[in-house]
Amino acid sequence: MELPPLTLPITRTLIVSGAIASRDYQDVHHDAEAAREKGSPDIFMNILTTNGLVGRYLTDHFGARSVLRKVAIRLGAPNYPGDTMVLRGTITDVDGSTVQVRVVGANGLGNHVTGTVTVELAAVAR
Repeated sequence: MELPPLTLPITRTLIVSGAIASRDYQDVHHDAEAAREKGSPDIFMNILTTNGLVGRYLTDHFGARSVLRKVAIRLGAPNYPGDTMVLRGTITDVDGSTVQVRVVGANGLGNHVTGTVTVELAAVAR
């Protein structure tokens, strides 16, 4: 079963605020000049922000009371300001009240995030 996609504009504000919220003060997440000096064309999103967006995608679909029991993601292509990321999910397994979802988030450069998330549905979430 395919979940509806979630389209997210990747803004400079999203990247910087995600880094600040996760206390990731690496300059490549907020200082474009420093990012360029380190070989990147611009600032880019950190993995903690990506993790949060994946979680939001799934709890928006399954409900705020669902519980993410396991999140296993890998980063690929960076998320730069001005791009758009589309998150897509496919339910790969259902075991009682537990659902496993394959998640892919793609941008203009390719797959930004891939992984699998185990979700406990709200009816039995504690």
